[in-house]
Amino acid sequence: MSSDESSDIFDCQQCGECCRGYGGTYVTPEDMQAIARYINTDPDTFGRQYCRISGSRAVLAQGENSYCIFWKDKICTIHPVKPRMCKAWPFIRSVLSDVGNWRAMAGSCPGMRTDVSDEKILRCVRQEIERREKGQL
Repeated sequence: MSSDESSDIFDCQQCGECCRGYGGTYVTPEDMQAIARYINTDPDTFGRQYCRISGSRAVLAQGENSYCIFWKDKICTIHPVKPRMCKAWPFIRSVLSDVGNWRAMAGSCPGMRTDVSDEKILRCVRQEIERREKGQL
């Protein structure tokens, strides 16, 4: 089996499309603490001012332009502490359930390659998820 690399199928173009709409970015309590510290506020204030509730979970608020409120002037202003969900993109579990999800997401993400086999996509996604779970990312 080859040693696939995530860069074989994904090269972030920093276009911000993943920061736009589509249900919001879930934030864990740990994400909220890290971002609050980074922007020099407390977690409770951060939650009230920068998050909304979707179902039972907190998501980052969006501006009128449908982008995350931390996406400004074509840059993520919290990049060093961006949420776990952002760090994982596009190597997410739903791709393992249906590789068609990769191809659907690639419709709005110019950094995602679709000219590779489903098997290669699945290997790379699985490898990245395993690396993340082992704390190697």
